This record gives sequence, structure tokens and C-alpha cells, in this order.
Amino acid sequence: MTKILVTGGMGFIGSHTVVELIQAGYEPIIIDNLSNSSIKVLDGIEKITGQRPYFAQIDCQDKEALQQVMQEQGPISAIIHFAASKAVGESVEKPLLYYRNNLVSLLNLLDLMPSNGIEHIVFSSSCTVYGQPEVLPVTENAPIQPALSPYGNTKQICEEIITDTAYANKQLHAILLRYFNPIGAHESAEIGELPIGVPQNLIPFVTQTAAGIREQLKVFGNDYNTSDGSCIRDYINVTDLAKAHVAAVKRLTEGLQKKSVEVFNIGTGNGLSVLEIIKAFEKVTGQKLNYAIVGRREGDIEQVWADATYANTELGWKAEKNIEETLLSAWKWQEKLSQKSKV
Repeated sequence: MTKILVTGGMGFIGSHTVVELIQAGYEPIIIDNLSNSSIKVLDGIEKITGQRPYFAQIDCQDKEALQQVMQEQGPISAIIHFAASKAVGESVEKPLLYYRNNLVSLLNLLDLMPSNGIEHIVFSSSCTVYGQPEVLPVTENAPIQPALSPYGNTKQICEEIITDTAYANKQLHAILLRYFNPIGAHESAEIGELPIGVPQNLIPFVTQTAAGIREQLKVFGNDYNTSDGSCIRDYINVTDLAKAHVAAVKRLTEGLQKKSVEVFNIGTGNGLSVLEIIKAFEKVTGQKLNYAIVGRREGDIEQVWADATYANTELGWKAEKNIEETLLSAWKWQEKLSQKSKV
């Protein structure tokens, strides 16, 4: 069975990708330091798939521990690299933490790949590399704008590191997936977004506010140049996003790539404002949200959504789930979490 190393595989996107890998016939090898996830995620993966994948609690900044896993679990056909600090706001406050974690983790992986016979890597990038695009929807050919946050900058730098390394090492093949805003949960409600502490992303804050865990949801700004003044994003179902990673692994391992480094936008192609998300959530769940308009948040981009045509045609991948079922899946996951906390 083809083994795929999944760094950060216990996280939100990572865990859903592990499920899709198993269901596609791959054998995922998970490493995660559990800094923003829980060991209980393994139980959810097992309930969905009937399999309990290998898991090692290590930090990708620990090169020796990485090497040990690669040797013991090899041969590994490809790496999907999720492990990174990922909150825009926090990155503005703690830039060194973000540069150290996000860059060193990738450097260690790329350093160890040749000696372990690993030639393929799928990198978890972000639409933040586009900054505020001049043309919408944004295509893969759009110019990379100066990053508005250290988090966004780490994604740009990581893409450059991979590109430079692939140029120097002709055996290395990479796919950079620039994804937009992943939301929702697995339809089984066995896994979902599990923020530790105060959520940094919109949807878990929405669901926690609806569940009474958070007193109020803050909408950062209503004076942007958008239809209702709030920021616009392309919100993609996390299961759809996970399937894009499986498609990327298949493309790499089956030699279907057309160049050493390929870039794909992974989004729905549809932009929704924060206020539109709030209204859609209230409609589909019947829950009234207590929210307040506050000032803009540093590092936020006004509006961005994807042109995912290239991924649709080349990867054979397309976003399938609509916003209503996606928001409902997030609420079902929150309800399950709330029930567990009462037991």
C-alpha cells in the first residue's frame, strides 16, 4: 500500500485529508505535535474509516525525530505538509514564532527527503499569497502581492523555498495548493475544527457563539468596499478541500505532472461576505447569533475569491458541497462537542 506522510495530520484539514486518503486506498503516516489538535481525533478517524492510522507525536522542527519516523515507516511515496502555525492575527503579534515554526519545519522535510527516497511533496499554501488581488476572481497567474501578515509571508517564503529546491534537485516534484477559507466538518460529525482556546477563524467563533460558549461574535469592519461593507472570502468545505490533496498525491505518484512545481487554487469560485455567512448560518440552523460590528482587524484583506478552473481541468477536482450543507455540518459538529462537554 502506498504510504503518505501527513504532517499536521491531526489538525482540521489534515484529519479530513487522512480520512480521504484511507478511503482512496492510501496508508497515511501521521505526525503532529498536538499544539492545536487533540489525540481524540484518531478515534474520530477510526470511527469513520474503520482504520487507526500510525501516529507519532513529534514536532517538525525536531529533525532527528522526523528522520526516525521516515526510516521506521518507509518507504514513503509522498509528503503532504500541513504542519504550521496558521492564524493571521496571532502572526502579527508573534512574528518570530511563525517564521521559526513554519520555515524550519519545511526546511527539515526538504533536507530529509532525498536520503529517504521521497520525491513528492504537496504543500499546504494559502490564498494569502495574493494579498489583495487587483483582479477578481484570482487565478494562479495573478502577481504575488506583498504579504499583509507574517503568516501570509511564511506561505510566500515556503513556496519560494520549494521552487528553488526543486530547481536544484531535479528529483523533487511539488504541488502547491493555494486554498481559500476551509470551513465545515465531516458529515459524520466525528471530526471537525477543534480550536484550542479562543477561535482565530470565523466559523468556529460563529458556532461557539450560537452554542453560548462565546458571548458575542465580532465582525471586523463594515466599511470595506463590498456590497454590505464586510470582508468577502471564498469558503470551501473541508472535505472538498481534503479530496484536492488526494488528487494532488495521485497526480504526483502517477507521474501526471507537467512541470516540477505546479500551483493550484482550491476554492469554490464564489465569494461570500462575513454578514452573508452569518445570515446563511442563522437560516440553515435556526440559531440567532449575537454579533457586533467592530473596527477592522490588522492584516485582513478586503475581498478575495478563487478562479479554480485550472484545478477543475488539470486535477480533475471540483468543489461539490454548497454553503448551506457546509454550515450545517459545522453546527452538527459543535452540537456534538457541546454534548460531550456536558457528560
